[in-house]
Amino acid sequence: MYQVIARKYRPQNFDELIGQEHVQKTLANAIISHRIAHGYIFSGQRGTGKTTVARIFARCLNCIQGPTPTPCGVCSSCVEITAGNAVDVIEIDAASNRGINEMREIRENVRYRPSRDRYKVFIVDEAHQITKEAFNALLKTLEEPPEWVVFMLCTTEAAEIPITIASRCQHFNFRSVDFLQVVERMRLIVQQEGISADDEVLSVIARAGEGSVRDSLSALDQAIACCGNTLSVDDVRALLGMFGADSLKAVASAVTSQDGAAMLDIVQELERNGQSLQHFCRELSRYWRNLLVAKISGKPTTLIPASDPEQQALLETAGGFSEEDLTRYLNLTLELYKTMQYSLQPRMHLELGLVKLVQAGRLQSLEEALSGIPSAAKTQQPPRSVVASVTSPAAPPPARFTAPPPIKRAPEPQAEAPATTGDLHHDLSLALRAAKLEFSADALQQAAVELKGSDLIIRAPKGRMLALKDAAVAAAATKLLGRPVRIKLEVDESIVAAAVAAPKPEVSSSDLRDRAMAHPGVKRLQELFPDAQIRTVRNLNE
Repeated sequence: MYQVIARKYRPQNFDELIGQEHVQKTLANAIISHRIAHGYIFSGQRGTGKTTVARIFARCLNCIQGPTPTPCGVCSSCVEITAGNAVDVIEIDAASNRGINEMREIRENVRYRPSRDRYKVFIVDEAHQITKEAFNALLKTLEEPPEWVVFMLCTTEAAEIPITIASRCQHFNFRSVDFLQVVERMRLIVQQEGISADDEVLSVIARAGEGSVRDSLSALDQAIACCGNTLSVDDVRALLGMFGADSLKAVASAVTSQDGAAMLDIVQELERNGQSLQHFCRELSRYWRNLLVAKISGKPTTLIPASDPEQQALLETAGGFSEEDLTRYLNLTLELYKTMQYSLQPRMHLELGLVKLVQAGRLQSLEEALSGIPSAAKTQQPPRSVVASVTSPAAPPPARFTAPPPIKRAPEPQAEAPATTGDLHHDLSLALRAAKLEFSADALQQAAVELKGSDLIIRAPKGRMLALKDAAVAAAATKLLGRPVRIKLEVDESIVAAAVAAPKPEVSSSDLRDRAMAHPGVKRLQELFPDAQIRTVRNLNE
C-alpha cells in the first residue's frame, strides 16, 4: 500500500530533524546527563515536528541500548514505537479525548509499571483542547508522577495550556523551518524518489508550506500525483493556486508607468482564467513585502523565501521604487486583502485597490509641495532672490510666518565670568523655536539662564524641568554659542515669567508686515498659491 511522502520520510532520530536544533541539543544533553523531566510541552506551528520529536524521545528513553540520544532503531521497542503500537507508549488525541473521564483513566493507568520498557510515555496531541476540569484532574498526577512515567504535551496553542500545567513542565517552542532547509530536504527526497524537479519548482512548493515541513511534503506529493515524474513550474503553480512572478511584476510595471487601464486588464485576465482574486491579493502583498526587503537589504537575503534567480529579479524591480513607496503600496495591499476576506464583490474591490496603487504613485508629500520641488518641476531653477534668502544664515526659520529679530551670537565669556542673562535668554529662546522645540521654548520663558564657562545653568520651577531636559536643548545651545556646553538644571520655584523675560523690541505694524512679506516661506507660499491674500500679520512672540 502506498505511503505518503510525509510519513515515509518522517525523521526517526535527532540527526534527521531540521530547523529545531535547540530542541535536539537540549533533549540529547538531558538524556546523556540523566536529567530526564517528567513533563514536557512541545508547542509551535503545524508541521514543525512536535509529535515526531515526542516519538523520537520515547525511542531514546526505551531503546534497549538506552537511555541514549541515538536509538538503534532495530530493537523491538524502537520498531513498535515507530509503528505506533508500543504497549508502553500511549498516544492520545486530545481533540476527541478531552474530558475528565479520559484524564481519570490516564491517572489510573499511571499507577502501574511499564509492561516491558523502561518508561511509560504518554504523548498527548492537541493538548490545548483538553477541558479545564480535565486538566485539574490531571494536575496532581502531572506534578508528582511515578518515576517511570513521562508526559509529553504537543500543542499549536501554547497560550491555551493552563499556567498550573505549564509551570510543572519543560516548555520547548518549535520554530518555523527555514525556507532553504525545506528546499534542501525536498531536493533529497525527489532524488530518492526519482523525480525530476528544478530549484524553481521546489521553491514554489516550499513557499506553499509557509515554514511547515509536513505541509511542504504534502504539496510535493500532490504535485507528483499531478505532473508525474517531471514537475513543471507552471503546472505546480496552477495546482497550488499560486501566481508567477510575471503576473505580479505586471502590477509593479503598471504602478511605475501610472497605467490604470493595465490594472483593470490584469483583473479581467484573472477572472477569465478562473483565478482566486483573494489569493492573488495575498500573493501581491507578499510580493510588495519581498520588494521592500530587497530594497532595504540591497542584496540576496534569507529573509526572502525565493531562489537566487528570483531574488535577482526582485532586486532589479525594487530599484525602480523608493522605500517609502514600497511601504505605502504594501500597506494599501494589506488593507485591500483584509477587505476582500468579507467582500461580496471581490472583483470590484480588487479593481479599486489596484487603481489606488496607481494613484498612490502620483501622491506628493506636503514638505515637497511647500518646498516648491514637485516631481513635474524638479528641473526648474528657483528665483535667484529665493535661493539667496533661503541660504542666508541670518534668515529666520522657514516654518514660521513671522519674522523674529535676528539671532545675536552671545560673546565668548571669560572662564569664570557669568554671561548676561537677558540677551542670552532671548537668543536661546529664539534658537529653540528655530529648532522646532516649541515646548522647550515655552518652558524657558519661566526660567533664568546663566553661562559659566562651559556650563549653561538654567534655573526653573520643578514643573518645567521635563521640557528642558531634552538633549536637543543642549544641541541648540551649542549651535547658538558656537562651542560645546553642558546643561545644568537647578530647581527654583521663585522664578516667574515676568522676571526672566527678555525685553522685546518694539516693532511697528508696517515693519512687521514688511518683514513677514520678505520671509522666504511666505514668498514660496505666494508662488504656489498666487491667488492667496495675506490680510493680517501678528507677532507670535507677543
